[in-house]
Amino acid sequence: MERQNSLVTYITVVYNGVSELEATIKSILSQTEKRFEYFIIDGGSTDGTIDLIKKYESQLTGWQSEPDRGLYDAMNKGMKLGTGNYLWFMNAGDLVYSDETLQKIFSAIKEDTPDVIYGETEIINEKGISLGQRRLRAPEKLTWRSLQWGMVVCHQSFIVRREKCEPYNLHYRFAADVDWMIRVLKKSDNIYNAGITLCKFKSGGLTYKNIRHGLKERFRIMIKNYGFTRTLFNHAVLGTKLFFYYLRHRRI
Repeated sequence: MERQNSLVTYITVVYNGVSELEATIKSILSQTEKRFEYFIIDGGSTDGTIDLIKKYESQLTGWQSEPDRGLYDAMNKGMKLGTGNYLWFMNAGDLVYSDETLQKIFSAIKEDTPDVIYGETEIINEKGISLGQRRLRAPEKLTWRSLQWGMVVCHQSFIVRREKCEPYNLHYRFAADVDWMIRVLKKSDNIYNAGITLCKFKSGGLTYKNIRHGLKERFRIMIKNYGFTRTLFNHAVLGTKLFFYYLRHRRI
């Protein structure tokens, strides 16, 4: 795949995800805007994932398979390979919203070069059926302070200029994406709301399956960035909202 003048580097991290990976690959390769590169970082899968990657090898920019220290270590590996203007993480099971999504994003950006591009997220179930828009909607204007109210933008709907990226902090096993997004936003001046849905996110991921540990990490990250008193107050408000949302929708 052509690497010169790539608008975006797509990075997919996978481990034993043969049942989910192909849909992700297809959603990326089918983009009508072709100025992208695509890397798959596998953690040493043993379930047929490697055979699936090899099936699409000729259409990938590159791939690797080796043991790693978890999701965020693999994402750091992918980050080092990228040469595109922007990095967009789309892990196994996640889908770019439509074939025209990448084209729509960059055809709307006329002159400025945003540091961050963000948008909305649709939630899907294990069968790929839509469950509607994500509970937390993207704010009209996003700043690093916005995340004190939770993950208001899904990580898969958060596209970052490569020069603004820095490694994920491997001290966090389940919430390094929150920490990373805050750090990126703190040093970003031009943050662009695409105004469209960017991805389809499958309900139930690493943090969801380890929700108690993930929440503890997020709480520590919030205290570090926003202070203890503010974080405690915000969590009380968020907890109340989450309770009533669950009563209405039976999902979080």
